[in-house]
Amino acid sequence: MMVYEWMPFTTDREEYTQTSFEAVIGDAFESMFFAEDDPIPTYIWTVNYVVIVKRSSKIFTDITFKKVPRNPVNA
Repeated sequence: MMVYEWMPFTTDREEYTQTSFEAVIGDAFESMFFAEDDPIPTYIWTVNYVVIVKRSSKIFTDITFKKVPRNPVNA
């Protein structure tokens, strides 16, 4: 499901609000994609990046962010 308004999500270590996410990534939020019944987004789009949200543990809910430039020619 694609959403264009921030939906807060929580891991075992941290709660992510739009403000905290934008501080970590260093860019402004635009939209996010959630897979079926998953409370954590799979992809988050910002002005300059597509952020891939990867789970880094199977036992605990922990994630990492991978930033991919949306327009690599200008990066």
